[in-house]
Amino acid sequence: MTTLELKLNLPDRLAQDAAQMGLLEPDILQTLLREAVRNRRIAQLAEARKRVAAAGIPPLSLDEIQDEVDAYRAVQRNQAVG
Repeated sequence: MTTLELKLNLPDRLAQDAAQMGLLEPDILQTLLREAVRNRRIAQLAEARKRVAAAGIPPLSLDEIQDEVDAYRAVQRNQAVG
């Protein structure tokens, strides 16, 4: 776990509203950050899909995807052992 100390400069009204709603509590901030990270990753994936489609790269079959996953895992296991 990483501990961070954040300092925010917010408009007075926003700071008051957020505090009253409990949005500045550590567990709520963690949830909000998780949602933001997830949304950004989804957006990045959508952009990557558009680039792949624009490049004319055909989609992989489920078997091809599994082969790639298996190959990656094998490399990771070999690096962990060696």
